[in-house]
Amino acid sequence: MKQTAVNIWHFYLEGFRSMTLGRTLWLIILVKLFIMFFILRLFFFPRFLNTPVVGDDKEGYVSNELIHRSLGSDLLPSQ
Repeated sequence: MKQTAVNIWHFYLEGFRSMTLGRTLWLIILVKLFIMFFILRLFFFPRFLNTPVVGDDKEGYVSNELIHRSLGSDLLPSQ
């Protein structure tokens, strides 16, 4: 079992060492992931749970939102 894992590790290690175009593609992939998870998150995904309206009752806020969204907008009780 251990020798199999070592053989697999060496297989991938030698494959990445001999890449030429692959390194550029991996760099592009990493840059895209950085943009998706760090840059876009700052602008398009606000933090609702840190607002003063929610306060310390974050669990209650999340459970109410999940219940209301699962019921749909037409079944919501009037507030």
